[in-house]
Amino acid sequence: MEIQDNTAERTLSISKKLKAPVEKVWEAWSNPEHIAMWWGPKELPVKIVNHDFKIGGKWRYTMKLPDGNTFISDGTYADIVNYKKISTSADFKPLTIGVVLQIIFIEEEKGTRIDFHVLHPTIAYCKQQEGAGFYNGWNAAFERLEHFLNK
Repeated sequence: MEIQDNTAERTLSISKKLKAPVEKVWEAWSNPEHIAMWWGPKELPVKIVNHDFKIGGKWRYTMKLPDGNTFISDGTYADIVNYKKISTSADFKPLTIGVVLQIIFIEEEKGTRIDFHVLHPTIAYCKQQEGAGFYNGWNAAFERLEHFLNK
């Protein structure tokens, strides 16, 4: 798949304000035990297969689907700036292949804002992913993240 220009048109974004300090939000994204508590739909327990949190490190999480198949999330960390940014390739098999996730952490008064961006290889693929429930799926995960942070 050839990657197109027009980055803005190939990107889906969500901004979320969380009532937790940036250190705690960062920990939720970088600690595999924490990730397992909020990643994905609440009815599907997450198994952390691999989580090498460093530039060039690989990650892989799985969830057993009700039909018996396995949903696989994996990628390679491209950039990590402590308490500021995580950038990683990502495949969510079988639904989404070849995207880049960028999570920006912004410390604010009384909490942290995360700006979450998913860059797709083409505009058409971006639109297809949006129509397939991108916002519903990720917003549900971020609600779980918020609940986890406020425990």
